[in-house]
Amino acid sequence: MTTATATTGTAITERSARSRPGDIWRIIRLQAVNPSMLFGIPWMILGGALVVTILIALILRGAGISDAEDGFRYSWAVLSPQWYLIAVGVQAVAFTFSFALGFGATRRDYWIGTSAMFLFVSFEMAVAIATLVQVEKATNGWWIGAGMFDTLWYGQQGWWFDFYSTFALQLLVLFIGASITTIYMRWRMRGMITLLAVGIAALLALVAGLTFSDSWGAVFEWVASIGLVGVFTILLVKAVFWAVLGYFVIRRATPR
Repeated sequence: MTTATATTGTAITERSARSRPGDIWRIIRLQAVNPSMLFGIPWMILGGALVVTILIALILRGAGISDAEDGFRYSWAVLSPQWYLIAVGVQAVAFTFSFALGFGATRRDYWIGTSAMFLFVSFEMAVAIATLVQVEKATNGWWIGAGMFDTLWYGQQGWWFDFYSTFALQLLVLFIGASITTIYMRWRMRGMITLLAVGIAALLALVAGLTFSDSWGAVFEWVASIGLVGVFTILLVKAVFWAVLGYFVIRRATPR
């Protein structure tokens, strides 16, 4: 009888192991139920920013201002979807967590499936934006000198760096939003207030420490030494930190 029980337990374990990819895929499909949240609205925001940029370029051209192209280099319009993606991270967890647990998904598979969707969203937007930078450069600002994508650090180190920097930044904001939501689900407002207080205290302590030790110059030198690739690698590491934090918090989070 013991042998039969062990055999049955082994079979159940094997079935569970085989079913995990299917469970993760169901979470990915669940996150894609409302595609406008993940794919539609971010591109609508980016498209709206492009329209505004082109209109500004046309106005400047019509007014005879020929040296406005340099000014577009400082435009932050290419980053306009980032602020919304934090809300996407919040909604992706807040709107689906309870439902996923309701149809039997484990918290581990839920977080893996959600993370996979975040990776895909970051990847597709990074590919598109890096490509649009090259298109904008090739057309000299959409043939009218408009600078929407070839701005800030973009367009300086080639397609791969534009892809890498966009991917790291988008992944970071998505996981920040999602992980903060897991903290709320686990500890409610007490957790949010604690997170805010700890974050402010840590920031003030860092600023005070650098100021009193006169270390700001060393910090700027260090940032310059690692370059933009190093900066965005740090952001990618932070994205991984938030992803791991969210995973451990959600294991004991309770749905609303």
